[in-house]
Amino acid sequence: MNELDLREDVASLTERIMNIESVSGNEKALADAVHQALLALEHLEVHRDGDSIVARTRLGRERRVVLAGHLDTVPLPHTQGARGTVPATVVDGVLYGRGATDMKGGVAVQLALAAELTDPRYDVTYIFYDHEEVAAAKSGLGRLARNAPELLTADFAILLEPTNGTVEGGCNGTSRFLVRTTGAAAHSARAWMGENAIHKAAPILARLAAYEPQTVDVEGLAYRESMNAVRISGGIAGNVIPDYCEVEVNYRFAPDKDLAQAEAAVRSLFEGFEVERTDGAEGARPGLDQAIAASLVEILGQEPKPKYGWTDVSRFSALGISAVNFGPGDALLAHTDGEHVTQQAIRDCRNTLRAWLSETK
Repeated sequence: MNELDLREDVASLTERIMNIESVSGNEKALADAVHQALLALEHLEVHRDGDSIVARTRLGRERRVVLAGHLDTVPLPHTQGARGTVPATVVDGVLYGRGATDMKGGVAVQLALAAELTDPRYDVTYIFYDHEEVAAAKSGLGRLARNAPELLTADFAILLEPTNGTVEGGCNGTSRFLVRTTGAAAHSARAWMGENAIHKAAPILARLAAYEPQTVDVEGLAYRESMNAVRISGGIAGNVIPDYCEVEVNYRFAPDKDLAQAEAAVRSLFEGFEVERTDGAEGARPGLDQAIAASLVEILGQEPKPKYGWTDVSRFSALGISAVNFGPGDALLAHTDGEHVTQQAIRDCRNTLRAWLSETK
């Protein structure tokens, strides 16, 4: 059994958590350790659903906030000698290893605060969930929302994804589409007898290359959109003219749009082609319109930024809970072979949230 000391230095706690490998689908060992550590805290009510754990204070405060983070990571690096693996290593105050930024530093901050804050300003719900880095249908947070939505009820939520210690409001939405062409198969030695579906895809790529993504202001934050081909497939053999081709397109759209509006924009761009939406997730508006959010921003003393990538703040937004991203580490390092975070960044995040949650009631 992996034991966690929630009262040790939060950077050391992060290293200990990182050393429990938890690639998506293999979260049980870490979930067991988190669950066991939280059960020892008498001021918390603890619930478990699979490999997701919810711990809550029940102090009768007027308002409740959520601190949430996922336990899983993407797979370990294949590159021999890569630092972003398990177990973690520390070099000159920098913590290297899988999950350093995404997002075991944030999870360690949650755990440290759960142990320390017995009398916070707000009631606090700490959520640790599985299967964030895979298909949305497997999400532990989504499962909690279906199985026990009452456990997620709150006025405000913070997702401790890496933001370099700055509040990032809301998130862009994301959607994927297949744009198809068809032709007629023939022997490549007699190509004039067929119709090349891959060649017919050229206008799809040309439209994407000419597309100018928007930057959309939503409640004072500038969300940058993007639309790109991310995969192309077609053909069955090296001597056959392809009769089928499809281009996969990913559209990241600002949270002023819903999925239907995003789909309409894509269909308009590819008018004349067969278009199928294969996946999509709504964005989330900034979540900074409450005094409770303003007080966090005030403590940081930094201007909030938009979150360009999709995160689970979208799930909280769908539940009617304003949510922001705030956590240690640089999101640009997530999933890389050199994934790392400074130990001080983790301590700074913990100190900021501790100050915010400990303000005079």
